[in-house]
Amino acid sequence: MSAPNVRVLYIDDEENNLQAFKASFRRQYEIYTAISAADGLKILENVSVHVILADQKMPGTTGVEFFKSITDTYPDPIRILLTGYTDIEALADAINHGDIYRYITKPWNDLELHNSIKNAYDAYRSKIDLRNKMAELEKTNDELNRFIYSISHELRAPLVSAMGIVNLVKMEGMFESSGEYWSLIETCSNKLDYYIQKTLQYYKNNKTVSEHTLVDFNKLVPELIDLYSYADKETTFSTNIEQEVPFYGDAFRIEVILGNLISNAIKYQKETEANKKVNIHIEVRKDLAEISIHDNGMGILNEHLEKIFTQFFKSKVNHGSGLGLFIVKEALNKINGKIAVSSDPAEGTTFKITIPNVK
Repeated sequence: MSAPNVRVLYIDDEENNLQAFKASFRRQYEIYTAISAADGLKILENVSVHVILADQKMPGTTGVEFFKSITDTYPDPIRILLTGYTDIEALADAINHGDIYRYITKPWNDLELHNSIKNAYDAYRSKIDLRNKMAELEKTNDELNRFIYSISHELRAPLVSAMGIVNLVKMEGMFESSGEYWSLIETCSNKLDYYIQKTLQYYKNNKTVSEHTLVDFNKLVPELIDLYSYADKETTFSTNIEQEVPFYGDAFRIEVILGNLISNAIKYQKETEANKKVNIHIEVRKDLAEISIHDNGMGILNEHLEKIFTQFFKSKVNHGSGLGLFIVKEALNKINGKIAVSSDPAEGTTFKITIPNVK
């Protein structure tokens, strides 16, 4: 099969071998030859080569050493080693470092060498195609994320206005004037706002570059409790924060992590529980912060514990988006944090988190 557009570079210090190679394959491939590694480098600087063949035994450098020397500057061309010697150590070293595609013994068989070059070019095309598809996929994914972020951001503005109207209706004492309609509007608006906020958190967590700033847990935790408990005054919070040393970390992601866990602790309380409570304990040390959040809510079944951090996972009692704990885990991964969970339907759920102190 003829492939004149396949550019092949052959490096050998014996002129006879170069001439023989060119005579055998000039009609099948676009051939370039070099009498030394230095001449081969000059050709690579000016020609986009697909396949490189090099003799192992050359003065000044070996074929294996040459391939290693161009790994970073010319990573794409596929490499074939030609050798008249059985240098097992050199071959094993080259193969282990990914420097050669295969090796051919000299004198070569024309058919075997032709098939090797053809297969090497196929490998080259596969590598380039995969890279192009990955780049295209990354671009498409980035555009999709930007689209989702834009839509979510624009949806929230009119939604907040609608929620503001509901609050005005409450203030004017008209909330009960139309039966359950205002209550249904409020419930649906809050649910939609929750989904939008989770979508925005997911986008920002993926795109935001970590910035290490001073984090004051004594200030952050009460603010988050006020933010997420505004619609639920039945749950009692108990906090114990021990922060005698400065803590530096990614304030945005720490806020996202704690916010989601506090929100869940409120959301999944038992409706019949008379004493709904959440205990938060934080101990800050020079190397890390240990955080424990315990609630006496409905708990998580043992068979679900390994799945709760999976994207869009929902149990029978989970009426959320299935994104909250997934975002928590993703945010922790970004800041090298860890999370563990234990739960008992009778006692409630405990999340234990460790976050490195980067200062």
